[in-house]
Amino acid sequence: MAKVWQQPFVDVFRHFRVGDWKRSAKEGDVAPVTDKTLKCTVYRIRGPVSAGSYVQLPKTSTQSLGLTGRYLYVLFRPLPAKHFVIHLDVATEDSQVIRVSFSNLFKEFKSTATWLQFPFVCEAGFSSGEPAAATPSGTRWTCLQLDLRDVLLLYLNRRYGHLKSVRLCSSLLVKNLYTSDLCFDPAVSTAEARRPKLRVTPVPREMAFPVPKGESWYDRYVHVRFPRNSFRASSEPAQESSSPPEADVLGRMPQVLSHPVAFSDPRQDRVPSVVQVFGPVAAPLEPRPLPEVSVFCERSELPAVNGPSDRSQEPSARLEVIDKHAAGRGVPASAPKQTVLPVAPEGVAVHKSLLPDPVLRLKGVIGFGGHTTKWALWTKDGAAVVYPCHAVIVVLHLNTREQRCFLGHTDKVSALALAGSGLLLASAQARRPSMLRLWDFQTGECLSLFQSPGHAFCSLSFSDSGALLCGVGRDRHGRTVVLAWGTAPVGRGGEAVLLAKAHTGVDIQAFEVAFFDERRMASCGQGSVRLWRLRGGELRSCPVDLGEHRALELTGLAFGQAQDGHMLYVCARSGHILEIDPQRMALRHARRLLPARPPDGPVAQKPTFSSGPGISISSLSVSQAICAVGSEDGYLRLWPLDFSSVLLEAEHEGPVTSVCISPDGQRVLSATSSGLLGVLDVPSREYSVLVRSHTAPVLALATEGRRGQLATVSQDHTVRVWDLVTLQQLYDLRSPEEAPCTIAFHPTRPALFCGFSSGAVRSFSLGAAEVPVEHRCHRGPVTGLATSPDGGLLFSSCSSGTLAQYQCVSTPCRVLRVAANVVCRDAHPTPNALAVSGDGRLLAFVGPSKYVVTVMTAACLEELLRIDVSALDPASSCLDSAVAICFGPGPPGHLLVSTSSHTVTVLDTASGRVVRELPGIHTVACPSLALSGDACFLLMAADRAIKVWDYVTKSCPSCQVYIGHSEPVRAVGFSPDQQQLLSVGDAIFLWDILGPPERSPPGSAGHSPAAPLTCEAGLDARQLEDTVCGASGLPRQQVPEPSPASPPQPAVCVASLKGDHAACSSSDEEAVSEESHGPTRLRQASCLPMLVKEASRAGDGVWGSPGGPWGLSMGPRPHSWSSARSVRKAQVRPSARPDCYRHFLARYKSPLPAKSVSVSNTGLERLLLKVVVGYNGNGRANVVWKPETGFFAYTCGCLVVVEDLRSGAQRHWLGHPAEISTLALSHGAQVLASASGSLGTASRCHIRIWDVPGGSCRHLLSYHRTAVQALAFSPDDELLVTVGDYGDRTLALWSTATYELLSSTRLPEPVHGVAFHPWDAGELVCVGQGAISLWLLQRGGTDVSLQGHRVPIPEEVRAGELTSLCYGAAPLLYCGSNAGQVCVWDTRAGRCFLAWEADDGEIGVLLCSGARLLSGSNTRRLRLWAVGAVAELRCEGSRARSSSVFLERELTLDGAIVSAVFHDSMDVGVVGTTAGTLWHVSWAEGTGTRLISGHRSKVNEVVFSPSTSHWATCSDDGSVRVWSLASMELLIQFQVLNQSCLCLAWSPPSYGRPEQQQVAAGYSDGSLRVFSVTRIAMELKMHPHRAALTALAYSADGQTILSGDKDGLVAVSRPRTGMTFRVLSDHQGALISTIQSTSREYGDFGAEGADLWLAASSDQRISIWAADWPRGCCELVDWLSSPSPTLTEAPSHPPPCLAAFCPWDGALLVCAGLSEHPELVFYNLRQKQVVERIPLPFFAVSLSLSPGAHLVAVGFAERVLRLVDCRSGAARDLAGHDDVVQRCRFAPSARLLFSVAHGDILVWEVTGHRASERPLGSGPPPD
Repeated sequence: MAKVWQQPFVDVFRHFRVGDWKRSAKEGDVAPVTDKTLKCTVYRIRGPVSAGSYVQLPKTSTQSLGLTGRYLYVLFRPLPAKHFVIHLDVATEDSQVIRVSFSNLFKEFKSTATWLQFPFVCEAGFSSGEPAAATPSGTRWTCLQLDLRDVLLLYLNRRYGHLKSVRLCSSLLVKNLYTSDLCFDPAVSTAEARRPKLRVTPVPREMAFPVPKGESWYDRYVHVRFPRNSFRASSEPAQESSSPPEADVLGRMPQVLSHPVAFSDPRQDRVPSVVQVFGPVAAPLEPRPLPEVSVFCERSELPAVNGPSDRSQEPSARLEVIDKHAAGRGVPASAPKQTVLPVAPEGVAVHKSLLPDPVLRLKGVIGFGGHTTKWALWTKDGAAVVYPCHAVIVVLHLNTREQRCFLGHTDKVSALALAGSGLLLASAQARRPSMLRLWDFQTGECLSLFQSPGHAFCSLSFSDSGALLCGVGRDRHGRTVVLAWGTAPVGRGGEAVLLAKAHTGVDIQAFEVAFFDERRMASCGQGSVRLWRLRGGELRSCPVDLGEHRALELTGLAFGQAQDGHMLYVCARSGHILEIDPQRMALRHARRLLPARPPDGPVAQKPTFSSGPGISISSLSVSQAICAVGSEDGYLRLWPLDFSSVLLEAEHEGPVTSVCISPDGQRVLSATSSGLLGVLDVPSREYSVLVRSHTAPVLALATEGRRGQLATVSQDHTVRVWDLVTLQQLYDLRSPEEAPCTIAFHPTRPALFCGFSSGAVRSFSLGAAEVPVEHRCHRGPVTGLATSPDGGLLFSSCSSGTLAQYQCVSTPCRVLRVAANVVCRDAHPTPNALAVSGDGRLLAFVGPSKYVVTVMTAACLEELLRIDVSALDPASSCLDSAVAICFGPGPPGHLLVSTSSHTVTVLDTASGRVVRELPGIHTVACPSLALSGDACFLLMAADRAIKVWDYVTKSCPSCQVYIGHSEPVRAVGFSPDQQQLLSVGDAIFLWDILGPPERSPPGSAGHSPAAPLTCEAGLDARQLEDTVCGASGLPRQQVPEPSPASPPQPAVCVASLKGDHAACSSSDEEAVSEESHGPTRLRQASCLPMLVKEASRAGDGVWGSPGGPWGLSMGPRPHSWSSARSVRKAQVRPSARPDCYRHFLARYKSPLPAKSVSVSNTGLERLLLKVVVGYNGNGRANVVWKPETGFFAYTCGCLVVVEDLRSGAQRHWLGHPAEISTLALSHGAQVLASASGSLGTASRCHIRIWDVPGGSCRHLLSYHRTAVQALAFSPDDELLVTVGDYGDRTLALWSTATYELLSSTRLPEPVHGVAFHPWDAGELVCVGQGAISLWLLQRGGTDVSLQGHRVPIPEEVRAGELTSLCYGAAPLLYCGSNAGQVCVWDTRAGRCFLAWEADDGEIGVLLCSGARLLSGSNTRRLRLWAVGAVAELRCEGSRARSSSVFLERELTLDGAIVSAVFHDSMDVGVVGTTAGTLWHVSWAEGTGTRLISGHRSKVNEVVFSPSTSHWATCSDDGSVRVWSLASMELLIQFQVLNQSCLCLAWSPPSYGRPEQQQVAAGYSDGSLRVFSVTRIAMELKMHPHRAALTALAYSADGQTILSGDKDGLVAVSRPRTGMTFRVLSDHQGALISTIQSTSREYGDFGAEGADLWLAASSDQRISIWAADWPRGCCELVDWLSSPSPTLTEAPSHPPPCLAAFCPWDGALLVCAGLSEHPELVFYNLRQKQVVERIPLPFFAVSLSLSPGAHLVAVGFAERVLRLVDCRSGAARDLAGHDDVVQRCRFAPSARLLFSVAHGDILVWEVTGHRASERPLGSGPPPD
């Protein structure tokens, strides 16, 4: 609780007497001035350096403000074109001091355990000539309101105690500071606060800014509140007054703005502005502490991106000034509406963060020094040494060689000190501001972080007790400063106290506190030794008279024991050792040490004194018996204290910079300038190297798996090989004349390849002493090296554009090919310049320009693919270039490309298409990236940090950021065992991955992108957790007994699960489909699930043989089983999705279908589903046709469409809750089976059995969990087989007589297709990965069992997966592969005897009839083959050749072939493609005719021609399609590449002549195109917007086009001239969701104009305007605004604000999304009030009003379309959609209603419509 004197607020400047500077301090140019705006005295703080001019409260850092107010108000104004910094030191309840800084110097949000840095982005746009990050001109006075409690709670999970100090640094004007527990509104005066229902706290008079009469506060000033309602639900009552009464929050978490926004001149804004502050989305709702000190981790989540134009930066905290227009009629100007964008923007799903958190732990660092190598210390017990490695402090245990790392410094560590007690560790970093950290040495926790008055610390020293810390550095003027802190309070939770500070003009090279008296210190430097003393809060020093030695350059000192007291030993660069009595301050002895051997030759003795050249001593350490001396000649020497002779010496590779004797005096620690750290054991005279390191930045790395080695190259011209276990150096290869650039290991031999700056590529043998083999194929520096996985090939590239290929099977390597001008020229060496795929088939690189990525065959360097990276984002203002590349592990073939636009793009290596995109990965481009072997983690180098991304999650991947490097990270990679990762830059960092210990490789049964990182191996029967238990749910009586030995193998399970909860069937003669799970079915169960593990050997085997090599068997169930028992299915983790398009993958749909809602439809007009426009090209085998009966059916979404091919009439079978994946028609054409996916983990897939003649659903089957891949009826139609997808991997067999489950099988791998033998119902075959599976049905009465036989694909076929199949003439089976081959199998012999290349891509469809075979592939080709001679080739066996197979016809369609059905003659048929088109193919005519056309991507708008003869649609694929309303056929298609068409408008009849019909379309790049429907051509292209167009409308006369964009701007353009003559910014900052224009038929709304139009934006604001466009007049009529809806959780589709003029009453406006609750609001424009509300079950996402009857159609995200009668209030919900109903539109005739869900368009017929009898408004009836 705050102290009483601090209530209600504290005037900080007055209380601390700013002005007389007794309780506060100023530095630099600080002066009081009179401000013309505020008309009072303010303080101007200016100066070229922010840290040089400041105001500090209180005066010294040892004092504290002690202000406990929750809110801090800073009244300031940044100076134009300058930078400013505000530092706040905030103390927590546990006395931890946290620094919170705000500045426009900061580029991004940064945080450590004790420092938060927030970038401050000012309000105005940047003007020319101003610095990039400087304050723009025209800035206003700002009230910065900081909620200190929430800042600490949100970002550091700490509780706020009090405000300790404030420092305001140049350049700014500041009026005052205030603290309070009240949340003031600076724009509300005391008089305004007295208004009823205005629950705000007015600002006190002292804090108020003057506002001239008639003006708004927000027109002159800016209000910044931070954090913005972060914990509103848990805030105190004071929080209620934190915003105006109209303000509300849609989500609890603030949203991140990714980049600065430029805004218009505030003087031009007619409505007030509110400043909002944005924090990082990384913080969860429940605050979480930062991880342990050894790992600093920042978590962030990246929104999913729907297109290449949507890009965002790395999530960060920013303070941005944003103009929000919120004042309308009836809203006080002083209380503007403040809106906060929701957490999850449109199209973004929220996912869990990457687990575990943190996922990495720093295991060790290879390196020593960085800024200096003079600091290496012993711990108190002598068991470990402490030393810095750049920004990391390392504690190395000598016995175990384990490391403990202290992370937190952001720059290199310049000084270290360890207290004599061993409890405190002090460290300082090099650059300004010099931060000092005090650590708890035992736990590694940073106890205190504070900024020192000095910087560039060269020395730190603790007293023996650890209560005093002294440091030597420089002040801002470059003078030497000595500081002393009291550290005793730190151990009790307090802070270090600055006891004294002294400036001196002498040089100080070493400083040490005496161990015998902590008040005494000593220093030495150039020509001086000074003895210091701390007394009375002051540091005083006295020089020691050195006499003739006063010119010596003294380098080090140490206190030691003497017979008569204590002695100070000082060393000099000349070789002198000075012995000084600290008590008498007198020089006792001066000795000069000589080298061991003179330059002319050896000598026997080592004299101590001579006039010759001495030893250049850099460091010394003294114990009770010896003195250790380190010198620049590389020797460590041990001397007795009388320096009579050398006791022991050790030679080093470089100058010794530091020596330290252990506490027991038995060991000496030495460090050299070359980064070596070693220990000399005195008794045994053994020297051991602890650490070696590179002395310059590390450029690249390579790992070797067999011996666990790591190789690195550095700018120090060395190549070093390290042991990954011990972190010790194994080899050191030096090249003084040329610099090594790249490195690579040979995968199988102990050999190392290195590329050099001279263009040479050398091979080094690590196993034998061999001469390096050198190749000179390049003329420039080698930029890339890569080896194939088998070690057979080596590739190198250089900066001159040359690519070389080497043969490495035998030694020495030889050059195979050299290709010139194929690699990017003038490129720098990077670790990811070349990439070889995991199978060794592909080679990728950047070239021939930096904008192109090329993929070649690795074997012959044949170019396969060229991808233009600059064209991936057409909306980008600059050309993207490729920076780094890497292949994904195994299938699918993905190539990851890091681009200069800070994006990582995943490309398909087969087609070059973009698979996914990770935008805004960091503020700079990623120079190196790596993907783990299980494709779970994506590792990136991000400036001085590394980022680990959850690569498995597709839509919203999360990442974790790890710091520690003080310089940019150059390369990253995973260790060979995938358990660790490496990052190199300033040093070599080795990180442990804390993920699960077992992972399955890609493509295995244990690997799944959607599953957690666990692995369940195959188990035998005793290990299986599926035990039999009672139906009552009682626990099992026995624990499953583990198997003695069962290696993890993929398992297969076959079970008869009739009646199980995993399988159910129902029958209903009334065509009502219900699921049944009753126990009565269990009596018919016949089999017990058994598992037989797979043997290690491969080959053919019969499934079901108990002693067979591998497989499964099924036995009859014992009759003694009770009928009330059930069998639970084994839980087997789903495998990864196969890399083949033939496998079904449901399109992602975020909302779930709505539960049933009770509505009244009494008296409501009748709606009939008339037409479905479209075909689901995402389905597989989802077209059936029976030429004999004419039955034709296909799927569209969740509907089965039955169409008469002659008349075009449709019937629609509804019932599926999700997208239908596949269809199957019985051979008698009496039964149709359709399958749809599940709605979640708790539900199962629906398989519906339809009666074809009656059109009713007879049965509903439910068994599979995720999706159904294939269906097939037996030739006698007595059996139905269903196969699950890759996530389910089960095969189920059903009886068509009762539709009971006969048997089920767990498949070892995903299956792509299934088929019954056409002449034997007891045999069926499946195709999948690497083999075909033949299944035989064994019948025993009512029991059915399966025996499987797996036949692998011969190696000669070279097909990884079989994707399609069909039977030919007995016993032939044709199978298509993902490599484009068709192989022919003899099912009797179980062998493949023929294969030929049938296509270039994957074959997904095969049909065979007689002597003709049809193949369809993802290359869009449909081919007809003559295979009559194949049956004769069966007898030739392996000698069969494919020359007898002929290609008869070929046809190219508009997409990959997914479905095909043909007449038995194979002359005519129907083919479906992924483009959403059904084609009628006639081989006799060689033509393909469109039967059904539809959109493949999302449809964004539906419009109608005024004559109601045509209608048009637009979609995300950039197409505009014009359809006939009578026939529903596609007539015209306008296509724009690489853009999305987001809005559409048809010209009104008044525009020109009636025959000149035009359609205006708005695109994602901000362009607007006008197409002529009559001339079928584009007439006009404009670019009125910079952002994507989202709404479009013609004026009533058709002479004007109104367009709105994503940024809230509305442009008014003339289509005749192509000119934009007006831009309205009243909705700026919010997406324009609706624009509608109508003629002003009657009434006066208080403004002139013939047109009435409205605009609605996503921030729930609607503006209504009257316009006279010929005169250029436009006037605001009304303004509606409302808070955002209150949602319990953020939806994936935030509800838009919808509005429409009422067609039956011109004075009415119908709105949705304008209130806090889901409802329709009827607003009367004449009465200025709401006249009626109609509640809705959900928030509306689409809205349409019937021009005839009083009907309103509303679409919901819950896949429901509702029709509401506005007269009676009756409503009717319509099903049939499988996604968000994003558009619904009434046709002008009012007889048809169009509804759109993704790409599916449903046309409903409205019957019985009639005119309204009772208007809702008070205006006259329409004409």
